[in-house]
Amino acid sequence: MILEMKVPSPGESIKEVEIATWLVKDGDYVEKDQAIAEVDSDKATLELPAEASGIITLKAEEGDAVAVGAVVCLIDTSAAKPAGNSSVPAAEVKVEAPKTEVKTTPVATTTYATNTPSPAAKKILDEKNIQSSAVLGSGRDGRITKEDAINAVPSMGTPTAGGRSSQRTKLSMLRRKVAERLVAAKNETAMLTTFNEVDMTAIYALREQYKEEFKTKHGLGLGFMSFFTKAVTRALQLYPDVNSMIDGQEKISYDFCDISVAVSGPKGLMVPVVRAAENLTFKGVEAEIKRLAIRARDGQITVDEMTGGTFTISNGGVFGSMLSTPIINPPQSGILGMHNVVERAIVKNGQIVIAPVMFVALSYDHRIIDGRESVGFLVAVKEALENPVEILMDNNPKKALEL
Repeated sequence: MILEMKVPSPGESIKEVEIATWLVKDGDYVEKDQAIAEVDSDKATLELPAEASGIITLKAEEGDAVAVGAVVCLIDTSAAKPAGNSSVPAAEVKVEAPKTEVKTTPVATTTYATNTPSPAAKKILDEKNIQSSAVLGSGRDGRITKEDAINAVPSMGTPTAGGRSSQRTKLSMLRRKVAERLVAAKNETAMLTTFNEVDMTAIYALREQYKEEFKTKHGLGLGFMSFFTKAVTRALQLYPDVNSMIDGQEKISYDFCDISVAVSGPKGLMVPVVRAAENLTFKGVEAEIKRLAIRARDGQITVDEMTGGTFTISNGGVFGSMLSTPIINPPQSGILGMHNVVERAIVKNGQIVIAPVMFVALSYDHRIIDGRESVGFLVAVKEALENPVEILMDNNPKKALEL
């Protein structure tokens, strides 16, 4: 029996996917539920499991865009599993060694046509601002063809000793969608960024005092993300406009805080969502972020786990970023950018002291969030982070950390 495997729907709004990688070869024997391919949608990279056991015949190439519901492979379920190897060896075919023909290479002759572009090639070279003398023609008598002009690359300075090469690869569907959304965010929103600085002394002291006990009891690290998530959810409740979105001529406000957390994965930027973060404890936040980060980096994240956030936190500090202007994650109206912590000279009680300081940035959509709300939100985040015991832990750190 031949089973037709069709592309399942990863989500309601997704109409097509792209075959990123085949994990099996044409003619291999596959087991039911074995991952046979990785497919890119515009929201995530997902694995495609085999629907039955048998010998597989591929019907699409890597890089092909395939509509949801289209056949991507056939599985012969009547085929017996081969002994030993998991794949079926290809039938032996005797191939006669081709007779070697000695061909004489014609001596290249320089004519009036050498390095002369065709009309179509000339137009392309002019658009690229490339001289015809810099292009080696592959046409008759060295004439520059249209294909030569298309493949021509402008000179990037004077070549130096050593090999110089370039590579052109197709962007994945996920990467293309991310690019479209980022450009749309810049073009379709009135994006503005406000900055502040946070003295991290209190958080450093708490982590130093409780991180070992926290890890021993919960099996989790006590990182910055739980403090920032708790500070953000508190600030969102104080300034609900930052937790709102524009839909046409209407504003949608939310009484819950679903926090999107930007995670760098092998397939690019992923933004999984921590649901109802305002109800989570420090332990709950750390556990959920760890779970989502592992799934994103292993390519197991689902579309549902990356949709529906109301606000985003991006931590560029893990890569050493000192300051940045994060881009809004549409249709959200705000994103908080975290950065690296550096010891800086600051003034405390009239004295100059050295303290661990982090710059934070809030990018927001000025169409829906005014300056008062944006600055007030960031100040509320700063206050909570600089005084976490009183504001975030109700003066009882051990209870807040469930120790």
